[in-house]
Amino acid sequence: MDQSQNQNLEIEKFVHLAQKGDQEAFAKIYDIFVDQIYRYVYYRVQGADVEDIVETVFLKVWENIRQYKPQKKSFSAWLFRIAHNLVVDHYRAYKDKIFDELSSDLPDQSRQHNPIRSAQSSFDNLVLKKALVKVKKQYREIILHKFINELSNSEIAEILGKSEGSLRILQFRALKALRKELEEMGINY
Repeated sequence: MDQSQNQNLEIEKFVHLAQKGDQEAFAKIYDIFVDQIYRYVYYRVQGADVEDIVETVFLKVWENIRQYKPQKKSFSAWLFRIAHNLVVDHYRAYKDKIFDELSSDLPDQSRQHNPIRSAQSSFDNLVLKKALVKVKKQYREIILHKFINELSNSEIAEILGKSEGSLRILQFRALKALRKELEEMGINY
């Protein structure tokens, strides 16, 4: 059994316990997914709203965990669907606002204390965030799941309701569109 299968079994065990009201099991679920959900929301929503949405995601998960059925989809797919729906709700609520400005308060993902690397990482995150805003929503979803949250193609296909074959094609197109946006910004990687 590979590491991914072991982790999925562990997650399903925690979910089963959380469905019975075990708060410690839910805390472990939170610890496993909070960084991924934060990154997913961060690259889609403005500044201060990110933490509120992430908090709401886990509140909704806790409130509705008994409705989760492992036979229908993986827990991560179910969780990301909740996060996606809350992001959509957020934009519906603020549809009249203009989101041209991007926040420069980027989280430090590196956890290193090298100021040069930290500055470069912050710059890279800001550039990526600006470029992602310009690509199609579907492409942005794929890039966030694959390269920011490092999900497998099968997990992404399940989350987005696509076949793995069509996902690979979309992933290629998404990367091509992102490269074009970065080049238009004067960035060549």
